[in-house]
Amino acid sequence: MKEFQETLYDSIAQCFRIDKMYFEHKTEHQHLMIFHNAFLGRVMTLDGIVQTTEKDEFIYHEMMAHVPILAHGHARRVLIIGGGDGAMLREVSRHRAIESIVMVEIDAEVIEMAKQHLPRHSAGAFTDPRLQLVISDGMEFVRGAESGQFDVIISDSTDPIGPGEVLFSEDFYGQCKRILAPGGVMATQNGVPFFQLDELIQTRERMGRHFADQSFYSAAVPTYYGGIMAFGWGSDDPGLRQVDEQTLQQRFREAGLETRYYTPQIHRASFALPAWVQDALDGYGQ
Repeated sequence: MKEFQETLYDSIAQCFRIDKMYFEHKTEHQHLMIFHNAFLGRVMTLDGIVQTTEKDEFIYHEMMAHVPILAHGHARRVLIIGGGDGAMLREVSRHRAIESIVMVEIDAEVIEMAKQHLPRHSAGAFTDPRLQLVISDGMEFVRGAESGQFDVIISDSTDPIGPGEVLFSEDFYGQCKRILAPGGVMATQNGVPFFQLDELIQTRERMGRHFADQSFYSAAVPTYYGGIMAFGWGSDDPGLRQVDEQTLQQRFREAGLETRYYTPQIHRASFALPAWVQDALDGYGQ
């Protein structure tokens, strides 16, 4: 019996049974695997770290896409950094009012292999006429983008190692703030605080230097071992984190979304952080 062992942390590992291997290849940028697990369905890994599974990807992608877009309320131009499997694009493209979507992915092979072996993730979203797909380094793209170009930026990055490391830098957050329009919002993948609290504090410090309102929201994604997963949040409008439930309900209905995890109630509740996380954030500079 073949197994895949993920050793994201020094002292803890988790194993996934490989029931069928679909693809394994060292791309120009990273080592990519896609295999089938009897419970989780198709699983994609990069450089030995699980990125996504068919069973629970909807939690992560719905929360990372719909929270910033519905909080904004009038988003027309969205930038996705990363997200080569296509699921973030799928969720963003479900918002009919969005006029343009730019997706920047460093590794073209991830996109092609995901289209072939993880077709449910993108569900045809790569054919959306609003999409501009750019194969490039995310940092290089934001440095060259025009100021005020986007209403929402979603950084669907890997963890801060390898190609994803620069997407957690202060320069990256600063450039993203520059290319956001007034009233814009940025959401980022920020790991599992129980094991990656230092990364959360580091994001608060680096991102907080550029955004008037910097915070986090969370969701529990079973594949990402360790409890709740954190999403970084940055905006120049504190009110975007406090949109009332009635307004969110109206926006949700007008968008015509059908979701499996996201609800306006969960949206509001996701910004309530556990005391131990909030205490760590409040004391990061002390």
